[in-house]
Order: sequence, then structure tokens, then C-alpha cells
Amino acid sequence: MDQSVCAGRSLSLFRRLCYALGHFLNDLCASLWFTYLLVFYHSVLGFQSTHAGVLLLIGQIADSVCTPLVGYESDRTSGILGYGKRKTWHLLGTVCVLLSFPFIFNSCLACDVNMPHWAQLLYFSPFLIISQFGWAAVQISHLSLIPELVSSEHAQVEVTAYRYAFTVVANITVYVVAWLLFHFQAQGSQDPSITDNLSPLDIDLFRNLDFIVLSIGALFSLIFHVGTKENAAGEEEASDSRGERQLSISSSSPSQPVLQWKHWLKEPSFYQVAFLYMCTRLIVNMSQTYISMYLTISLLLPKNFIAIIPLVMYISGFVCSFIMIPISTRIGMTMTYCVGLFLVLGFATWVFVEKNMGAEHIYGVAVLLGMGSATILVMPLSMTAKLIGEQMQSGVFVYGSISLTDKVANGVGIILIQSLRPYSTGACCPDCWFYQDVMVTVTGGVALAAAACLVTILIWPIRIRQN
Repeated sequence: MDQSVCAGRSLSLFRRLCYALGHFLNDLCASLWFTYLLVFYHSVLGFQSTHAGVLLLIGQIADSVCTPLVGYESDRTSGILGYGKRKTWHLLGTVCVLLSFPFIFNSCLACDVNMPHWAQLLYFSPFLIISQFGWAAVQISHLSLIPELVSSEHAQVEVTAYRYAFTVVANITVYVVAWLLFHFQAQGSQDPSITDNLSPLDIDLFRNLDFIVLSIGALFSLIFHVGTKENAAGEEEASDSRGERQLSISSSSPSQPVLQWKHWLKEPSFYQVAFLYMCTRLIVNMSQTYISMYLTISLLLPKNFIAIIPLVMYISGFVCSFIMIPISTRIGMTMTYCVGLFLVLGFATWVFVEKNMGAEHIYGVAVLLGMGSATILVMPLSMTAKLIGEQMQSGVFVYGSISLTDKVANGVGIILIQSLRPYSTGACCPDCWFYQDVMVTVTGGVALAAAACLVTILIWPIRIRQN
């Protein structure tokens, strides 16, 4: 066993940083996916908003199907040639993402100008499916390493916070690169129709953005694989044998049986964590998806704001993620999550009250949303690691299942919103405040649902209840 993983399963600072970098490529792609996919396909490629929503739904469905399958197979299979099984799946997913994602933020290479949109949907769909399989493989394998690398609740919260801090850094990277590309484009043209509004002229800009962030992500994935030592294959293979299982069961207390996937379905805390994680991801992902629409359609701000405002959000989140580490130690995970919900509700209230928000006020609401999102995103993952505890043999199933709820909910939510308001032009109309209502609903409305779930956790704390 690696020396950095001691008997109590703790990690040195260097190992924690290497581990946190393992999700950086996924975070870069997720930032592009949720912030710019709808805008790119509708405003740049000219798809109807329902067609753009269908593409995102295809990706979410593919992700939701692949996530539990990857989780199940990752628990069953061993690593290749002595490589840890989690890192084997991580490597496979990384290759799939790097090969498929360059085609997503690009024009249809096999299409002409008269190609109907439904045919272009068929062209883009395989790349979406392959990238989402790879994304799921990286996400689940990376999450499942947390309870294997560290054992104490505080260490799990800390490792998760490092992981989210690099998620914020990844998003900041995307938005800084996007802002620089918009800035260089504006310097090269004095035409406001080019510098302020999205159009097919921006295809090259988004393609360059895609290539740059994928190159950065590939480098950081390499650092993860070199610097992270999984609790190695030999130990895991031995634990799969019947004798080792019997030893594990006999040495554990009667209140901690070895749980298989079907046993988790009978645990109330399993559903509490899954619902809370779903609400959290709905708030974070849906607000990230529709912030660009809100800025450009409802507030009529220039297109560079779709890089500036998300950048402000994630810088705020980056700072907040480190502040939350000592706070969560003092007041606990549940109360820390409650603080995050208050920040999100503050954002929703401000957006609802101030309809004609100018550029000077949008920065304030961006800070609130960024801090709230950072706070609530760390806690459900820590709660999940706490629930799994020593049940690492089925941990990937738990992570895969809770992730499934978020993928399905996000995909269904986005296609419903796109169907309710399929706008056809970039000009504002009397009901273009629809996107303001969307921002209020996907933050404030979902935050109230999460608060209701939090009440159940206060009454029935997260733990394994079956004997």
C-alpha cells in the first residue's frame, strides 16, 4: 500500500491535490455543456430552441443510462494489468471524452447549408452519447475513490471541498478563456452586430474554446493518474475472495453488515441523499444553463457577459468553498447546507423583485448565486460518503444511483422549459421575462424543495438503519 495512505486512510496535501485534479477535464466539459450548449446550437448554429433542448436531453439520457451501468460494472470488474479498477474506468472515460467532445462545439462537418436540422441531430447524437459515457465513467470512478482514500468524516468533507475547489477553477478557466476570445474578437471588429450579438460567425470562437479547454483537461488527467495511488489491485482482489469476505463480516460489528445494491434500496437515507443531491444539481446546473439566456434575452446585455457573469459566480464560489471547510467542522454538514440555501434564496428573491436589472446590479446577484452554489454542492457528496462509510464494495452503485436522479431531472427539466418557450429570434418581446421566471424557479423553487428534504434529515439523520 502507498505510504501516503495510512491505517486510518488519510492523504498528504500533494495526494489530495492530485486526486482533485482527476475531475478537472469533466468539470471543463460540464461547464461548456451547461453554460454554452443551448446558446451555441440555437444562437450560433441556428437550431430551434426545442431542437437544441433535444440535443441536451439526448446527452442527459445517455449520461443517466451510463451512470448506473458504469457504477455496477465498476464494482464488479477488476483493473487491467494490475491498474486499480477505479482508475481503469477513469482512464477509459477520459479517452472517450477527448475523442468525442471536439465534435460537439463545432459545425456539422458532413453537412451543407441545406441540411435539415433533424439530420444534423442525427450527426451530433453519437458524439453526445460517447462523450456522456466517458463523462459518467470519469465521474463515478472519481467519486468512488473518496471513501477508499480517506476514512474520517472530516477528511471526506475536506477532500470533497478540494474536489469542488478545482471544479470552480475549471469553470473559471472556461470563462476566462471565453472572455479572452470574445475580447480578441471585439478588438478585430468595430461592428456591434458582431461584437454584441451571437451569430454563425462565432463558430470558430466556440471551436477554439473547446480545443483549448480539452488540452488543459488532458494534462490534468495525466497528473491525476500519475499522482493518485488507488488502494491497490492486489488488496481489492483479495477482498473479493470468499475467505476475505468472511473475515470482513466476522470482524465487523453486527450493526454493520455487508450491503449489496438491493439492500440500499431499502434504506430511507439512500432516498434522502438522492433527493437532496438531485435538488442541488438542479439548482447548480439549471441556473448555469439559463444564465446566458437570462443575460442576453431578458436583460439584453452584450454577449461577453455570458463569460463575465459566470466568471464572477465561480470566483465567489472558489473563495466560499475554502471558507466552508472550517465552518462545516464547527456547525456540521446539515447547517452548512442550510446557509447555502439561504444564499440561493437571496439570489432568487433579488432576481424576482428587480426586473429591470442593470449591469451594475447583476454582479451582486452573481456573487450570491456563486457562493450559494459552492456551499450546497459540497455537502450532499460528503453526506453520501458518510452514508457509505465502510460499505465500499457497493459504493459506486450508491454514487451511480444518486447521479442518475440528477441526470434525468436536469434533462427532463430543460426539455420542458425549451418546449414551453421556444423563442425564434434574439429580439426581446413582452414575455421575454420568461427567462427571469426560469431563473427564479430553478433556484428559489428547487431550494424550497431541498429545504423540505433537509428537515427530514434533521428528524431522521443519515445512517444505515437495517440490521
